[in-house]
Amino acid sequence: MAEIRLKRAYEEPASDDGLRILVERLWPRGLTRERAGVDHWVKEVAPSTELRRWFNHDPARWGEFQKRYRAELRQNKDAVEELRQRCRGQTVTLVYAARDEMHNAALVLKNYLEESEH
Repeated sequence: MAEIRLKRAYEEPASDDGLRILVERLWPRGLTRERAGVDHWVKEVAPSTELRRWFNHDPARWGEFQKRYRAELRQNKDAVEELRQRCRGQTVTLVYAARDEMHNAALVLKNYLEESEH
């Protein structure tokens, strides 16, 4: 796997983003497909609706959210492997909608992909 980057869906796509993959279960509100500039939408690797609602972007639940989301990723081997294959050998930007850049599912997913490569 090459380099995995993160970027909010509402930021302008850049030429050095490489392959842009939206990793949200829901399409980002108010964003057109043209403006999003995503190459793939892999909603299967996003947290379940139940987990997303439980977390509700509450930093106090961050630690537990990471544990629960990682458990979901381990249960979702096929979708994670498909994403890993898309990432192989190129720069990839995981695109997410959350406002909080320090507490979001894309960050957990990026770390999970990088850790499982070693």
